[in-house]
Amino acid sequence: MAYHVSSTPSSLFHNRHTLSHSLSSSSRKLRPTNSDIHTFNLAFPTLHSRISLQLNHVSLQETQSPKIESPDGNSESPSKSYIWVNPSSPRASQLRKKSYDSRYASLVKVAESLNSTGLSESDVIGILKGLGDRVLEQDAVVVLNNMVNPENALLVLKYFQQRFKPKREVVLYNVTLKVFRKCKDLERAEKLFYEMLERGVKPDNVTFSTMISCARMCYLPDKAVEWFEKMPTFGCNPDDVTYSAMIDAYGRAGNVDKAFSLYDRARTEKWRIDPVTFATLIKIHGQSGNYDGCLNVYEEMKAIGVKPNMVIYNTLLDAMGRAKRPWQAKKIYREMISKGSSPNWVTYASLLRAFGRARYGDDALTVYKEMKEKGMELNVILYNTLLSMCADIGYTDQAIEIFKDMKSSETWKPDSWTFSSMITIYSCSGKVSEAERTLNEMVEAGFQPNIFILTSLIQCYGKAKRTDDVVRAFNQLVELGITPDERFCGCLLNVMTQTPKDELSKLTGCIERGNEKLGYVVRLLVEKQDSSENFKKEASELFNSVGSDVKKAYCNCLIDLCVNLDLLERACELLDLGLTLEIYTDIQSRSPTQWSLYLKGLSLGAALTALHVWINDLSRSLESGEELPPLLGINTGHGKHKYSDKGLASVFESHLKEVDAPFHEAPDKVGWFLTTKVAVTSWLESRRSPEVVAA
Repeated sequence: MAYHVSSTPSSLFHNRHTLSHSLSSSSRKLRPTNSDIHTFNLAFPTLHSRISLQLNHVSLQETQSPKIESPDGNSESPSKSYIWVNPSSPRASQLRKKSYDSRYASLVKVAESLNSTGLSESDVIGILKGLGDRVLEQDAVVVLNNMVNPENALLVLKYFQQRFKPKREVVLYNVTLKVFRKCKDLERAEKLFYEMLERGVKPDNVTFSTMISCARMCYLPDKAVEWFEKMPTFGCNPDDVTYSAMIDAYGRAGNVDKAFSLYDRARTEKWRIDPVTFATLIKIHGQSGNYDGCLNVYEEMKAIGVKPNMVIYNTLLDAMGRAKRPWQAKKIYREMISKGSSPNWVTYASLLRAFGRARYGDDALTVYKEMKEKGMELNVILYNTLLSMCADIGYTDQAIEIFKDMKSSETWKPDSWTFSSMITIYSCSGKVSEAERTLNEMVEAGFQPNIFILTSLIQCYGKAKRTDDVVRAFNQLVELGITPDERFCGCLLNVMTQTPKDELSKLTGCIERGNEKLGYVVRLLVEKQDSSENFKKEASELFNSVGSDVKKAYCNCLIDLCVNLDLLERACELLDLGLTLEIYTDIQSRSPTQWSLYLKGLSLGAALTALHVWINDLSRSLESGEELPPLLGINTGHGKHKYSDKGLASVFESHLKEVDAPFHEAPDKVGWFLTTKVAVTSWLESRRSPEVVAA
């Protein structure tokens, strides 16, 4: 086995890519070329000669090298010796030490020394003097390129500029700018750029790409755009890589049109786009609400062979969460796992938010358990997302466990939103003592109850028929200087529908203090006074004065109150008013084959009232000779209350049996109660007596 050892002058590189082209591949190639003969090309920093040593099988020979130019312009024919050298011999080891690879390693060590903090200018100069007197421009590039200390990098640059006149001084400036980029120090980079201009050094494309990438790394997209737009002034034309980077910069800077314009051009001209830029495009689409655009970019990226990284996956999962598309989040997550990517904390956080917002309770809890199994800690926002979800879907036991876990954390503690969710959960579950204990715990933690918490407490006391506590909670709200809003008054109104008749007057005063118009309408019902026309007028003014988000709740509760007070006429008037004002829509439908009543979204009292009106309409149709359809149906929906085992369908089924109505639950259509023309006609005819109708 033998080695070919050569020594050549180190040529100064003249390419704009500083270090990558400074060292030729042949001068640093140390790998064996085949199993029999191994060749090392070792470049020495000599200026006038080249020595080649070669072992070829078992012969020894000497040859003459070709003539080369000496610095004075004369031709020389220095001798060239070829000798066989055993690679394990001491002489081969000595020759290796003289190679530029050895020189490169020593330069890297010098750079590491210069990266030390606390060095004075004299310390820096002392380290650099260790390089000797014959320092090459290539040496300076290697040292600066391996530095990460911005203060010392400026001293090193100054030292080399004083030692020799670089053939391309811009290269030294570029590698120094890269030191500032590594340190995310845009301020020093800009200062050095203008110093370069003062010295008459013209920046090149590498200069600007370094400045642009430094601004991007500093999360200053506006600065990146500013440097990009300076390029034509200095005669620099951006390459594809720079253009691609600017898609990201313009997107982050808020110039969405420019970002997408460049992206369209990138697709046409087939630029190479990095995953960071794709992540920015997905994020831009997500922020603008164009969630289909997010998916389109993702598919285009895969189509051109760019492998999604974790930033891409996490950005896309976050977008699908905000879009409330948990099914697509699940699909993307499965694809990510199948490609061998491992979810990180950000991945789980995005999934938790996506499932939590969409109220995918089981999926969210699965993610939570997996995070705990992997030792990942949730923050307050994620805990609150879970607890809020549990409050909305009635996961009481799971919420209690999550709350205990949060309180045991050494890093995160419950905040006002945490306590609010827990009080809501206990209140809706009728756990009065737990709700009160949590409220006391909240006050001890330094948080004052807000209107949401007091609303939940009032609901809790109402369920427990503790009317005096409802009044006390209302007074507490007033004492805290909180003005009752429409939702709070709606909660009070809902509590009234569960309150015994002899205690309604206690709550009427509270409602009047919270909303004068609502209080007046309630008093008209409770005291059973005033004419029908005046009542409808007052109720109409009330509905027109409140927000659209509470109109149906108010109307439902007022009808429930009427039913509880046996005011069927007033209940029918309110239902009619609700239909007139389009608070209720599409309650009835008629086709040649089926007449239907839709009760989904109505309270029990409102649903019973709607049923009463519909049955009367059927009776009038029958009396007038109108032909009934072959099939009649009542749709109650198939859901149930989140904090109750009963839904409208089960309650309605009992009521239909009580009145002996011939409607029966359809086995193949959940939430539907159906009957035939023959059956309903017979039943309606049996109800014609005044006694039955009144019942």
